[in-house]
Amino acid sequence: MKKKIVIALGGNALGDNLKEQEDAARVTSKAIVDLIEQGHQVVIVHGNGPQVGMINLAFETASKHQPKLEFLPLYTCGAMSQAYIGFDLQKALRDELISRKLSNPVATVITQVLVNENDEAFHNPTKPIGSFYSEEESRDMEKLGMIMMEDAGRGYRRVVPSPQPVDIIEKEIIKSMMNSAQVCIAVGGGGIPVVSDGNRLSAVNAVIDKDFAGAKLAEIIEADMLIILTAVEKVAINFGKPDQKWLDNISLADAQSLIAEGHFAKGSMLPKVEAAVKFASSKKGRKALITLLEKAKDGIEGKTGTVIENL
Repeated sequence: MKKKIVIALGGNALGDNLKEQEDAARVTSKAIVDLIEQGHQVVIVHGNGPQVGMINLAFETASKHQPKLEFLPLYTCGAMSQAYIGFDLQKALRDELISRKLSNPVATVITQVLVNENDEAFHNPTKPIGSFYSEEESRDMEKLGMIMMEDAGRGYRRVVPSPQPVDIIEKEIIKSMMNSAQVCIAVGGGGIPVVSDGNRLSAVNAVIDKDFAGAKLAEIIEADMLIILTAVEKVAINFGKPDQKWLDNISLADAQSLIAEGHFAKGSMLPKVEAAVKFASSKKGRKALITLLEKAKDGIEGKTGTVIENL
């Protein structure tokens, strides 16, 4: 059965430099076009952790040598990463589609994501970004209004909030593209976080988790399935231990219990499982799949992966 699918692709899967990213985009595109070839409607969401870090670091480094040069706002770094990651993905996807005699147009939507200005994350910034600084340098950064935190004895780093997504500003554009059988790359890096003041949107320096943003987009566009791609074929409990157990199909209730019991690591699998639960719980019949990129096709067919479904 043909499905409307949101695929959340990790930023780390796109390499650590421009050449690696271009090569990875081509590999990624083959797996995604497999799904399009089957008739599925696909929207691609991607991370941008390494990429936005490189952009931020470049401007930080430049500012050290040229004191008059202003720091580039984090939200602008995010917009830049959306564009250059999107460029590699849409080029690779177009090439792969044409090679299979498919005519679906592909485009990247620079996407803003609404967050609540009263989100508790703004009172407790925890997401480290950018390079390391000495204690003296960190004091100068704090004078510029940045929040600095000592990072495991390695120096001081800037930390920013990571609020929850509330709405996708460009949702109607994304819906229109899907309805026209176009392939849409959107919500890159979790989206550019914005807050609303009446009719005016203001960007804020924060980082939205791309899996949560992908889950919100999937909910809004009435997707049948959210696919969260990761470095393992299935989710496991007691990962790396003698009693490790891979999970196949699990209910919402079981997934929520496993989260509450602390089975998933905060910095890796926990946000993916939480995002899967958020989407699946938004409506009866919705399904989230967590698996490897190259196993996505088999996962949709129920042959592998970890599935959380709202029955």
